[in-house]
Amino acid sequence: MALIITGKNTVLEAIKTDHKIFEIYLVKGTNKDVSFEANKKNIKVIELDKQAINNLLPRNNQGVGAKVTEYQYLTIEDALNKPKNNKVFIMLDSLEDPHNLGAILRSADAFNVDGIIIPKNRSVQLTNTVAKVSTGSIEHVDVIGVTNLNQTIKKLKENNFWIVGTDADTKKTIHDIDIDTNICIVIGSEGKGISRLVKQNCDYVVKIPMGGHVNSLNASVSAALVLYEVFRRKGE
Repeated sequence: MALIITGKNTVLEAIKTDHKIFEIYLVKGTNKDVSFEANKKNIKVIELDKQAINNLLPRNNQGVGAKVTEYQYLTIEDALNKPKNNKVFIMLDSLEDPHNLGAILRSADAFNVDGIIIPKNRSVQLTNTVAKVSTGSIEHVDVIGVTNLNQTIKKLKENNFWIVGTDADTKKTIHDIDIDTNICIVIGSEGKGISRLVKQNCDYVVKIPMGGHVNSLNASVSAALVLYEVFRRKGE
């Protein structure tokens, strides 16, 4: 199956990482760097006027798009088999907003996360919006598609992972996360948080210390803060 992606950085990263690209669409006379990279890989480039591009591509396309193969999900088994000590995964519990997933992919790439776990059902999937918001990070972070989060948690524990939930109603903070082991950090959905059973299956739960009057954060902001804390303490 093919997918249309848009945005300059999204398309450039797809070219550089050898994502299978069928053809690229550009507004005439623009995005010369995209044309240059595409020509190096012998990828077909179609130049059109701005109106034709806007008719062909989704909105907010920055005058550039590409027809590519759909983004592929890694299996949990393949992710676990990758040779690395003290892996960091992030698990997204029924996240529905593609902008949040795209932003989390950017943070995951920035802070050396080894994989993002998302359910195959009742959750946002890897769409053009996700790819565009990720500004190309989607090409560099393993996204692991699973059928059941609780079964996945069980498998992670069998492979020496500690499952760390995030919730405002707890005493432990993100500073208490044990980074000297494999960890999987669970981020809840927008407005609902982590589901009851998933929370019960966590080894422990942490919160982000905050002041002010609002005691909750957007899912992607929460993810970025937790991941940065782990990244900072690992000294990476």
